[in-house]
Amino acid sequence: MSLIDQVEAALDTIRPYLEADGGNVSVEEITPENVVRLKLLGSCGSCPMSIMTLKAGIEQAILKAVPQIIGIEAINLTDIDDPNAVLPENLR
Repeated sequence: MSLIDQVEAALDTIRPYLEADGGNVSVEEITPENVVRLKLLGSCGSCPMSIMTLKAGIEQAILKAVPQIIGIEAINLTDIDDPNAVLPENLR
């Protein structure tokens, strides 16, 4: 199974949850360094919790299922470096 197929299979395990909220995700590229570049679609692209979904849901599903992948990037999230972003580590 190719790397992209493995990533897609990992995403298929969480897609029903994204779709239930009107969202989805597409794989735009896997870099030569094995970083997956994703695009959040539908309501996931504009949801204030999308960074948390990316980090706690999507990233964890991919990294667990495909150990060759070293990182995940969302190409349409601009506030991932915002210190006030809703990330799992910022929830207290």
